[in-house]
Amino acid sequence: MLFPEIRSLNRRNGLGSLLQKPGNKNLESLIAIAGYAHDPNQDIFYSTMDSWQRDVGFCHLYDEAASPLSMIIDCEPVYFEYDGEKWLIEFWKGQYGMVTGGEIGVYTGGIDVKILGIYNDTFYNCASEDNLLEMSYTLKKNGSILFAREGTHWWLTGFKLGEFSEPSELSMDISITLKDEIMRDAFLGGFRSAGYSDNEYTVVGNTVNFTFDIPRTQQPRTRTKVTDWMIQRKNELLCNIYQSNIYPRKNYQLSGKLVVPIILSLITLFSLATIKEAI
Repeated sequence: MLFPEIRSLNRRNGLGSLLQKPGNKNLESLIAIAGYAHDPNQDIFYSTMDSWQRDVGFCHLYDEAASPLSMIIDCEPVYFEYDGEKWLIEFWKGQYGMVTGGEIGVYTGGIDVKILGIYNDTFYNCASEDNLLEMSYTLKKNGSILFAREGTHWWLTGFKLGEFSEPSELSMDISITLKDEIMRDAFLGGFRSAGYSDNEYTVVGNTVNFTFDIPRTQQPRTRTKVTDWMIQRKNELLCNIYQSNIYPRKNYQLSGKLVVPIILSLITLFSLATIKEAI
């Protein structure tokens, strides 16, 4: 759907041409097409409110497709019902190819999908404007802060280019404000069903605070110890190459524009889009 435009952009300019032109409008267009923006203060990429991914929804198959696409990430879905609709709020953290990152996604309603008795799941819609939630998280690696994100959103994300991490090294201190007391209690019911105990969260009004470290829910079947190790060694190698050869010479703010290493990050971030294109 979007890849022909991206490929055309690359054919016209080539990566080398884009790398040589700080502030190139095509470079900015490429980032926007991917559905991301850059935070120069924290040096991270994040998904925008009206990114194209919002139109394609979500289902569990996306999580199953992550590992084969070099994303070794922990997933924690919380299912509940509120106001006559199914809801899913899911948390992710781990290594997305060349970036370390974390995500919170909010999804509602959707349709039930049954495929020949093999697959039975709900295909969710991304939250509408009326269902955006105020949320925040701080992503930590071995207890040290990597970055923090906050906002009223449907998909709150952050990705740090060139940072290599094992999912087990990462934790997310999360805060979510639900719409009202009924929704809060429904979410907490799903949260406890996911495997969390009452002493693992705090509640202030309609805001729930907790830490996502060791996932309680069953992880995707595509993640195994052997394949995780193999994929992570490749991811680690790419991050090391970036850190030793690219990072020392980068400058994201020449003439107020985004520049050089963004191309490398897009290679990884496009793979997030590839999941939704492939399913």
